[in-house]
Amino acid sequence: MPQLNVLITRVDPSVPLPTYAKGGDAGADLVTTKDFTLAPGERALIPTGISIALPDGYVALVHPRSGLAIKHGVSLVNTPGTIDAGYRGEIACIMINHDHNDSISFSKGDRIAQLIIQKVERANFIEVQDLPGSGRGSGGFGSTGVA
Repeated sequence: MPQLNVLITRVDPSVPLPTYAKGGDAGADLVTTKDFTLAPGERALIPTGISIALPDGYVALVHPRSGLAIKHGVSLVNTPGTIDAGYRGEIACIMINHDHNDSISFSKGDRIAQLIIQKVERANFIEVQDLPGSGRGSGGFGSTGVA
């Protein structure tokens, strides 16, 4: 699999660099720099202790961890979070506990999200009076029927 060199700085020297758990994984694990608890319905901005410098033409997307979602109802509010190539600040995750009854606690170093790096295309927006037709047209929001 081709690899892209991404410059990284540890804002918190004690956290590990992002790692891929298994060969072929798209997402590299991000960890929390602090202990915290999310009550039912609570959201919080959680630091990961790293900053990156992406080359132009790339974006880093912060995705939730599927295990936290299914087992505890924990996700990210702005899924996915977008890290633009020009951003140099610390990556943080806006986490939310969707569980109606139980709080969930995390310890420093726990995996909380995953980082996916992708190429991006810049669009040249061209205004026209009418868009060309398509098989779907303007149908959306369930217009293709129920599965």
